[in-house]
Amino acid sequence: MIFAEKISPNFNRKKRPRNMIKFLIIHYTGMQSERESINRLCDPNSKVSCHYLINSSGKIYRLVSEKNTSWHAGKSKWQKYRNLNSYSLGIELVNKGHRWGYKNFKAKQIKNLIKLCKYLKKKYNLKKQNILGHSDIAPLRKKDPGEKFPWKKLAKKQLGVWHDLKSETLQKMRKIKINKKDRKVFFSNLRKIGYFVKPSLKIKELNKITKAFQRHFRAELANGISDLECLKISINLSKKYQKKA
Repeated sequence: MIFAEKISPNFNRKKRPRNMIKFLIIHYTGMQSERESINRLCDPNSKVSCHYLINSSGKIYRLVSEKNTSWHAGKSKWQKYRNLNSYSLGIELVNKGHRWGYKNFKAKQIKNLIKLCKYLKKKYNLKKQNILGHSDIAPLRKKDPGEKFPWKKLAKKQLGVWHDLKSETLQKMRKIKINKKDRKVFFSNLRKIGYFVKPSLKIKELNKITKAFQRHFRAELANGISDLECLKISINLSKKYQKKA
């Protein structure tokens, strides 16, 4: 693939082995313009970066070499992995985000994201289960890429995982309360999928994790409340995420 170069100084100088790269993490920039986003990602004082940035017209910029660890994920957890910077490639999509006026991602932007993800997935033999959002790996801190991101569309291209439940059936379960026992099953399933859930977490923290799950898999209603629809989706997905791609 051909990329425009915008060099960021924010990366680890030591090159990592190719087999360390196991994840693609998708973000939105959450800033008011493309220029502001690039400037911040290339500012040594910001201490943040990514490997690739895709603007609203679909142009792809490479900011950090894939061989180097960029600083995009921060404090993060997924399955057995901690601090995913070392194990991942970070892709930023220009979007103002929840703070400045969150909008739908542009068609050309998503089209070229799919091309880039396919290229990287093949190059590093990545599992489709390991294409995730920032909010999946850091749900207590992050919202991106958010509920407007087309996860289902990517999953159809083998870039991620989706459930195979009928939407008509699921909608009938939406907002139906579940009991304490089923709630425990729900969070057990989230743990199997990869979300970091432990008994010591407070209700507020569990709600944030639920909301991250919903933003990815039930974007129509991301309210942080686990209901019967969420439970059924989690049961279906927990099996898929434990299979080898």
